[in-house]
Amino acid sequence: MSRKVLAAALLAATIMNTAAAAPAQAGPAEPSGLPGIAEAVSSGTSLLVNAPPVTSTVAPGVTVTSISLGAADADDVWTVQVYLPATIDGPLDQANTGLGSRAIADRVAKALQERGFAPRVEEVGLPRFADQPAATLGWIVRVGRYASSAAANAVLAGIRTAGFTGGTRYTAQDGTDLTAPQRVHLLRVDFREFRGTVGTDFGPTLNGTEKLTTLATAAGAVAGINGQWFYNSAPGGMYIKDGKLLGLATQGRGGFRLTQGGRAVEVDAYRSQVLLRAGGQTREIDGVNRLPGEIWNCGGVGGDVPTERPQHDLKCTDDSELVRFTPEWGVPPVGAGAEVVLDARGRVTAVNTSRGARVPAAGSTIQAIGESADWLVAHARVGSRLTISERVWDSRGRRVALTPDTTILQVGPTLVRDGKVSVNAAADGLIREGADQTFTYNWVVRANPRSMIGVDREGRLMLVVVDGRQAGYSEGLGIAQGAELMRRLGATEALNLDGGGSSVLVTEGTGIVNRPSDAAGERSLGNVVLVRP
Repeated sequence: MSRKVLAAALLAATIMNTAAAAPAQAGPAEPSGLPGIAEAVSSGTSLLVNAPPVTSTVAPGVTVTSISLGAADADDVWTVQVYLPATIDGPLDQANTGLGSRAIADRVAKALQERGFAPRVEEVGLPRFADQPAATLGWIVRVGRYASSAAANAVLAGIRTAGFTGGTRYTAQDGTDLTAPQRVHLLRVDFREFRGTVGTDFGPTLNGTEKLTTLATAAGAVAGINGQWFYNSAPGGMYIKDGKLLGLATQGRGGFRLTQGGRAVEVDAYRSQVLLRAGGQTREIDGVNRLPGEIWNCGGVGGDVPTERPQHDLKCTDDSELVRFTPEWGVPPVGAGAEVVLDARGRVTAVNTSRGARVPAAGSTIQAIGESADWLVAHARVGSRLTISERVWDSRGRRVALTPDTTILQVGPTLVRDGKVSVNAAADGLIREGADQTFTYNWVVRANPRSMIGVDREGRLMLVVVDGRQAGYSEGLGIAQGAELMRRLGATEALNLDGGGSSVLVTEGTGIVNRPSDAAGERSLGNVVLVRP
């Protein structure tokens, strides 16, 4: 059995078995800090530590450990992936899907053969998740195995000239090789020694991005990690900071809740509702601090299309919405529709038939588009008082109190619950609705840089970054592998954060600990998680 086939079998076995880890094998001793971490990560003979983990102390009770896993081998090669048309008779020179049905893949392979190429058709599997059975996701078409990206690109040029579309791939980043090279950086916060707090932050305004190093330095933080996804230069999904609701939920998606200054961490799925009462009538507010009509990640309320179910990285739309803006947003968007301006007590100071008024200090504005604009103008009057009620629930339907000690950041998916791998892939919108599963393949199955947050049995907060998309150095992880890694690192609860080029971990003194995948280096972010002294 080849090493890659063995690795794929190990991955399948790991995903299917969510019980306790196998007995730990002997591994290299750690120089300091976290006894047993090498053995814990290596248990089960899959995630192989290839060098002693290196641990350093950032502050009393705060340590960072860098772990090197796996190694490159002869099976790690560059290949050309030929894109598929969305339909069986679609034009090949305009194909733009990464994978498709077997019939479509066979058609493309046959056309490649007729033009002198030697394609191979490969099946892509979707692993079993907590709410989704294992299945065949689709089929891909590839040509050749090459030692360098340059060689693969040369062949790609010829394939394009022959009337096809495609790109190059490094096979170690297919998301099925548990022995591929990985660089893992684990920051632990032990509140038995650490006297500071853990919370979230963003730049001067919510509608804008800032680098983690800038925010960490400004806050005097000892460490930090990237946080939530961001769209239109603003965080996406539910965001509650110090008890204030700054962003509505993508209904039912995973998130983490911090209380007691970060000493209590809870991973769960959340829902929210904001109701506006005006002129004796009640209407649901569609969003908080986002552009009206654009619902990134979907999962909204009230007629969103094409779906009201979560769909990660997909923009749904709604031509009739009410969106609330708080002072944290900055300058609200300008456009057609209507709006009301509210003071700190909810009293209407202006009713406008276009959008874009500034938000009063301690007040808010309600913007409306479409039919909702007609409703707002009909029911709001200058001098009247509008009532806004906010509710948040966890996955068991329990009301979550929005106290000044409460911070919730909705990201996801969940990775570990009660010490077991538990990925809510379907409910979290990771699996695309419809026939084209290219997004699911690229974001869920394939290896990517990942950032994760969790807590272990001793109550220590865990902030983890795995570098990726760096051939031969660190390939990254699929979602299932990320969940298994967090379990092996000792997490009893864990959640996926924004990843890809956004994955970054910083500490005081060292600066950026990992190696971000973007060519330009560190990205600007919508919000971050900071460890403050």
